[in-house]
Amino acid sequence: MSRLGTLGARLYRGEVGYDFVAKRKIWYGISILITITAIVGLAVRGLNMGIEFSGGAVFATEKTSVSADAAKETVERVSGHTAIVQKQGDGKLRIQVSELETKASVKTQEALAEKLDMPINKVNTDIVGPSWGEEIADKAWTGLAVFMVLVVIYLALAFEWRMAVAALVALIHDLTITVGVYALVGFEVTPGTVIGLLTILGYSLYDTVVVFDGLKESAKDITKQTRWTYSEIANRSLNGTLVRSINTTVVALLPVAGLLFIGGGFLGAGMLNDISLALFVGLAAGAYSSIFIATPLVADLKERDPQMKALTRRVRAKRAAQAAKADSGQDDGRGADTDAEDAGDDEPQDASPAGLVGQRRQPVSRNRGGRGGKRR
Repeated sequence: MSRLGTLGARLYRGEVGYDFVAKRKIWYGISILITITAIVGLAVRGLNMGIEFSGGAVFATEKTSVSADAAKETVERVSGHTAIVQKQGDGKLRIQVSELETKASVKTQEALAEKLDMPINKVNTDIVGPSWGEEIADKAWTGLAVFMVLVVIYLALAFEWRMAVAALVALIHDLTITVGVYALVGFEVTPGTVIGLLTILGYSLYDTVVVFDGLKESAKDITKQTRWTYSEIANRSLNGTLVRSINTTVVALLPVAGLLFIGGGFLGAGMLNDISLALFVGLAAGAYSSIFIATPLVADLKERDPQMKALTRRVRAKRAAQAAKADSGQDDGRGADTDAEDAGDDEPQDASPAGLVGQRRQPVSRNRGGRGGKRR
């Protein structure tokens, strides 16, 4: 078995682990800082909305020797709006101008055909009205809102309302960061971007739900024992799925990175940029939120429950009593007897306290028969 596989098995059995839940204030602080940066970028720079949302015109030309900069200068001078020009591999040009009305688009088409020295019918023009763009934007927001509501209802029914709230916070966290990166980078927001956002939300939920499912099973009848607090059990569940979450995230990010940096960067494919940036940022943010936000937040909310508070007090009291008994056992030479008594506890002894790294201490075995010698 590989080292990563061995580590995953040890994490799952609770032999090693990292206390994510206890350090949740650090993760909350990092998330708040990143979120504030994204919001500031969104407020200062705003989103570069594509013509599908803002309306405008797209001009597609035949093969030409005229440079993209010259064509851009002509279009911006005639239309009075900023133009985005893409030089395609076969020598054709694709020119996009937002918020351009029909009359202005006709003049722009004529000027562009003259500049490129080609018949006007060789410059194809597609007009997107602002009302159609607003309709697309409204449908996108409606679809996102319906998605959020259905997610909250499902998680509340399948798990509990605290997990639904934590998952919703994680989703909003992922959305805010992704949209903020779009604003800072200046990529155009198109229907492909919306598709990417919905995709990453589903992926983020998938990772979160897996952790929640393990936590639900581990926390069953939790108040009937006094060995672990809810936060410790939540941390153990998180460590048990940690390696799997890392593996699935890396495997998902590699092809998306290929789309973004090779397809979008070197080949200049606009649609690939729209989808791949949303996927890349969203997948990374989703993996972070499922580990560092969702589960610690569930533990925070759950620990406020009166039953969980009482459980925490009982666990701490028992540990204090055991520590005192161990100290007194060392003083009077009864340490072995103390270990034997602890080994006879009805509660499970096959795990180490959450957050500790290293080999756990195995319980001391004892002779169940009470007598030595061979059985007759």
